[in-house]
Amino acid sequence: MDLEFNRNEDAMKLMVSNMRKKLDKIYLGGGKKNIDKQHEKGKMTARERVDALLDTGKPYLEIGEFVAYEMYEEQGGCPAGGVIAVLGYVSNRLCIILANDATVKAGAWFPLTAKKNIRAQEIAMENRLPVIYLVDSAGVYLPMQDEIFPDKEHFGRMFRNNAKMSAMGIPQLSAVMGSCVAGGAYLPIMSDEALIVEGTGSIFLAGPFLVKAAIGEDVDQETLGGASTHSEISGVTDYKMPDDATCIKTIRQLIDKLGHNEKAGFDRVTPVPPKRDPKELYGIYSEGGAKPYDMGHLIECMVDDSEFLEYKEGYGKSILCGYARIDGWSVGIVANQRKIVKSKKGEMQLGGVIYSDSADKAARFIMICNQKKIPLIFLQDVTGFMVGSRSEHGGIIKDGAKMVNAMANSVVPKFTVVVGNSYGAGNYAMCGKSYDPRLMLAWPTAKIAVMGGEQAAKVLLQIEVAALKAKGEIIDPEKEKHLLETIKAHYDKTTTPYYNAARLVVDKIIDPLETRSILSIGIEAANNAPITEPYRVGVLQT
Repeated sequence: MDLEFNRNEDAMKLMVSNMRKKLDKIYLGGGKKNIDKQHEKGKMTARERVDALLDTGKPYLEIGEFVAYEMYEEQGGCPAGGVIAVLGYVSNRLCIILANDATVKAGAWFPLTAKKNIRAQEIAMENRLPVIYLVDSAGVYLPMQDEIFPDKEHFGRMFRNNAKMSAMGIPQLSAVMGSCVAGGAYLPIMSDEALIVEGTGSIFLAGPFLVKAAIGEDVDQETLGGASTHSEISGVTDYKMPDDATCIKTIRQLIDKLGHNEKAGFDRVTPVPPKRDPKELYGIYSEGGAKPYDMGHLIECMVDDSEFLEYKEGYGKSILCGYARIDGWSVGIVANQRKIVKSKKGEMQLGGVIYSDSADKAARFIMICNQKKIPLIFLQDVTGFMVGSRSEHGGIIKDGAKMVNAMANSVVPKFTVVVGNSYGAGNYAMCGKSYDPRLMLAWPTAKIAVMGGEQAAKVLLQIEVAALKAKGEIIDPEKEKHLLETIKAHYDKTTTPYYNAARLVVDKIIDPLETRSILSIGIEAANNAPITEPYRVGVLQT
C-alpha cells in the first residue's frame, strides 16, 4: 500500500471512531440516573426491550440514531429524538419496531420525535412490514406543542398512518409498557392488537390531575386507565401482561403466527464475498474527498465476487452504471465517477460532475432496471451538473431532466449511499431524499448542500459585504477575511452528515464496511412489497 492509501485509511478510521463515540453517548438516552429509575420501577429501558424482542444473532438496522443531535439543547437535549426505530427480525419476520425512550423527558414527543416515528411508518408502508409499538410516553412536549400538533407531518399523522396501514393489511401491535396519554391513547386501539403491562402501563385521554380540573372527579391512575381497567372493563387492550419480559415473549408469539404475503420477486442467489478486501474502502476514498479516486474500486469492495458488469463503459464516463450482486441480491448501480480519464483532448478529471452524455446513459440504465425488476443503488459523490455555454448549448438541462424523470418515476426500490459530496441538482438526479429512496445512508465523509463550502461562502460574502457597504461601513481585507472564515465555518457545519441526520435528511450514518450488509437487509425488506404499478416516465425532451 502507498503512503496516500495509508493516509486515507487513517483519516477514515478516525472519522468512524468519532462516529462510534457519539453513538455510545446517544445510546445512553437520558443518562444512567434515568436508566436506574426505570429499573427501580421494574421496567426495562427502551433499548433493553428492543434487544429482547429481536431474534438473537440476526442482522438488524437501527434508523435515525442521530435524530435531534445537538438540537433542543435549551430543553436539555433529546438523544435519538426520544424514540428508538429498528428494522429487524422478530420470530424470523422482518418488522419495524418503534420504542419510546422514557429516560428522555419521560418519552415526550418533540417535533423531530414525530418526524422519526412517521419516517419509520413510511418504511413499513413502502415495504409492507409489520409494526410493533413499544409505548412508554408522556405525550406531546407541551412547550413546543405548536411545532408538533396541528400540521400534516406532525403528531396526528401517525394515527392517520395507523389507519392507512390497517387498510393495507399491514399488521400492527401495540404494547403499553408505561404511560400512553392524550392523543397517544389512540395508538393501541388503532393497532390490530394491544397488550398492557400491569402496574406500569396506563392509557387515558386525560390523567387524574386533568380529570380533577375538568370535571372535579377524584380518581387514581390505575382505576382511570390501568391494566385491569382496560383489559376487564373498557376492552381497549387484548392482553394483560404481568411484566415487560412476558409482554415481549407474547409479542414474539403473536408475530410468529402471522401469515405470509406475496413477494416482489427480486432475484437472489447464494451470496459470495467480494474478492477485493472490503477494508480497502477506507484507503481508496481520498482524505477530505480532495483527490480523484476510482469509484469502480469502491464498488469492487462491496459487491459479490467483486464482479461489476459495466453498462456503456466507453460512454458518459462521469457516471458508472452496471449490474452486480450485493449479498446475493441482483442490483443495478448508478455511481458518480471521480477519477482522471484520458480523452482525445488529453487528461480530464471527472470530479463527480454529471455531463450530458452521463445523464443520458444513466436515464436509460434506470429505465432498463425498471423493466427487468432490478433494485437500484445510487452511490453519490457528485458536485452537480456541468455548467458553461458549451454545456447549456448541448442541452445539459434537458439531459438532466431526463435522468431525474427516469429516476423519480422508478417503481423498483431505490437505495442511496452518500459517499462524499452531494451537491445541488446532482443530489436530486442521484436520488436524494426528496426522491423517496427506501433508505438514505451516508458515510461519515458525506457532505450535503446546494453547493460546496468554498463557493457558497464566497457568494454569501459578496452579499454580506455589499450590505455592510450600503450602511457606510468600511471593509478592510482583514475584516473581509474574518467574515469569509465565519461564513464558511457556519455553512460547512450545515453540510455535515450529522447535521443532516439530526434532521432526518439522512436515515443513518454508517461505517463504510457496513454498506453491503445494510443494503442487503434493505433489499430484503423491499422484497416484501410486490410492485403493482407499471413503469411510466411521462413527457421527455429528446
